[in-house]
Amino acid sequence: MDLTVVIPAYNEEAIIEETLRDLERKLTIPHQVLVVNDHSHDRTAEIVERLGKEFPHVRLVHNTGVRGISQTLLTGWRAATTPVVVTMMADLCDDPLTVPAMLKKIEEGYDVCCGSRYMEGGGKIGGPGPQSWLSRFVGWSLHRLIGLPTLDASNAFKMYRRDVLMNMTIEEAGFASSLEIIVKAFLKNCKIAEVPTVWRARTKGKSSFKVFKVARNYARWYVWALLFRKHRF
Repeated sequence: MDLTVVIPAYNEEAIIEETLRDLERKLTIPHQVLVVNDHSHDRTAEIVERLGKEFPHVRLVHNTGVRGISQTLLTGWRAATTPVVVTMMADLCDDPLTVPAMLKKIEEGYDVCCGSRYMEGGGKIGGPGPQSWLSRFVGWSLHRLIGLPTLDASNAFKMYRRDVLMNMTIEEAGFASSLEIIVKAFLKNCKIAEVPTVWRARTKGKSSFKVFKVARNYARWYVWALLFRKHRF
């Protein structure tokens, strides 16, 4: 099954080349890569264009809409031409070796496959403590309270059948869109699976993840999931 890796990138000149080379070294199944430049004002776009000459299936796309992770991902998903897309971050935190296991789940008939840091075999190395606690609590509690079939609902490292995303209205502009999408997919009766992955905190560049701002936006979809858990749309 054809696959596109969508990587949002905002001012990632310090690490984007290392990320792409790591991806190309580890991901041996056929794939395309779309790096979506989110109004960067550093050399991110220049570096990706140069690497695209070395790796012909790596392509640079520009987010021409408002800046933000959600619009950047939507730009990439819309530009993809394959039936399956997987979101990976530009900071080398997501493990490309997890991707084949995710794709296997999609080929088995699942609509979404989550890379899970909190199921058996998964792990999270580094990163701020409050961020770890928040993501673990959100995933565990939604799994227990509404039966969401993943322990890591908030992780952006997910694989989708592209038509699931194209038939969904995404309201969040920031990182909470990852939680919004999985909750909406669950309420639409999409088949959801998870596979273990190990996440590693970035070693270069600066994260744009603001834990307290994201927590506030998580709360909206957390409450929404609880209120509508018995409904299907």
